[in-house]
Amino acid sequence: MSDKIYIFDTTLRDGEQSPGASMNMQEKFRLAQQLVKLNVDIIEAGFPIASSGDFDCVKNIADNVKEVQVAGLARCNKKDIDTAWDALKKGSNPRIHTFLATSDIHMKYKLKMDRDQVLSLAEDSVKYASKYTSNVEFSAEDASRSDLDFVCTVFEAVINAGATTLNFPDTTGYALPNEFGNQIRYLMENIPNIDKAVLSVHCHNDLGLAVANSLAAINNGARQVECTINGIGERAGNTAMEELAMVIRTRADQMTVHTDLVTENIYPSSRMVSTITGMPVQPNKAIVGGNAFAHESGIHQDGVLKERTTYEIMDPADIGLSKGNLVLGKHSGRHALKSRIEILGYNLKDDELDRVFVRFKELADVKKDMFDEDLEAILMDEVLRIPETYKLVYMGAMSGSKALPTASVRLEIDEEEVEASAIGVGPIDATFRAIAILTKTKSKLLYFAVSSITGGTDAQGEVMVRIEGDDGKIVVGQGADPDITTAAARAYLNGLNRLIYLKKETGSKNK
Repeated sequence: MSDKIYIFDTTLRDGEQSPGASMNMQEKFRLAQQLVKLNVDIIEAGFPIASSGDFDCVKNIADNVKEVQVAGLARCNKKDIDTAWDALKKGSNPRIHTFLATSDIHMKYKLKMDRDQVLSLAEDSVKYASKYTSNVEFSAEDASRSDLDFVCTVFEAVINAGATTLNFPDTTGYALPNEFGNQIRYLMENIPNIDKAVLSVHCHNDLGLAVANSLAAINNGARQVECTINGIGERAGNTAMEELAMVIRTRADQMTVHTDLVTENIYPSSRMVSTITGMPVQPNKAIVGGNAFAHESGIHQDGVLKERTTYEIMDPADIGLSKGNLVLGKHSGRHALKSRIEILGYNLKDDELDRVFVRFKELADVKKDMFDEDLEAILMDEVLRIPETYKLVYMGAMSGSKALPTASVRLEIDEEEVEASAIGVGPIDATFRAIAILTKTKSKLLYFAVSSITGGTDAQGEVMVRIEGDDGKIVVGQGADPDITTAAARAYLNGLNRLIYLKKETGSKNK
């Protein structure tokens, strides 16, 4: 019988550290529910000490998601550990995940501690965490660039102190697969009490090797992998869960291990993360990219039509990818809509379904065919939206080859409707200028991208913006509409509302 690989999902913690990918409590909870459907083993819900908002998100998930272990991150100090436990304590077998750097470069320049001090602090912190729970994980930050004998010494000590999971991160994405595999083998052979703990890895993708390094670690004894959906995370991201899972499933003859993931929920999970974070999946992304199962070459098309396995090593259905999602139109009813939304991974309350149904009918009147991506855009606006300080009531724009681009915008701000007009370089610039007048924002537009959600001239336009607030915080805003200028207005307002949300969260923390 093959060994199980435990899937530790850190999309809600490390994944959220992608620039502009912050999520609110509602979004995090919906994603946690989707991770339960995916059947991950551990959800790292956040870093409770980081902010009151992060604490509340971790607590909300630990209190209400009982099907999996919920973990909270903590540095090696009592205040962090106490705060993590306060957030986690009502969970089902909650995990305190504490970490401390072990590389010489981190100890010298960041921690300003010697090896004896690091060893003592790691041991004492795990002992302290073990007073709360027997489910304690210790991570040796920057382990792949650490002296392996020192890591072995630290790991042996923290196991004796109560750690049941040991995490060996490639924090900077520096290691090569054969090198990383050899490091894991060395740990397995040189830690006397390693049989009392699960060895885990957490690989970053700076050199594009996160999945390869994780696989090398598995082949040498690691039995937990820390990963994220779509591989999002700090800098170049983390090990992509979907890639790791499908390698293990597709090459079971070579891997001789298994996960308990329900892989049919991979694609809906990927779409949900992309929709919530505003981070589109590149078309050539393995497993979940738009081109992953596309065949344009005539030779390939002929082969697939004769026998799918000639050019497809995976069945699209194995990741939950429906080839025929064109099922809805203006004559579709509420029940059909609800059913399709549930297939996409969303369970809506009655009032949420009512709002989505109204928007669906409005769009269906002007758009002949409705796709899953259209529904997800509506869900983003009507269900996954954060509390709106600024609400779009009306907007109109005029432009042309010889016309002066002008826009008029009416917003609801604090239950009062206000209106402004502006001239710009183009209709979208004019719209943004009018919004800036009404909101008095001093934010900077860092990035603007527009794409078609589906094919056809009646397709919805999807706009994604990245905005930097006057306090330096960066957020992503999204908007969709058949009219691209309206979509841009929705995206800009979504970003501004996210900035306000973050300011309120920070203000709450500082009180």
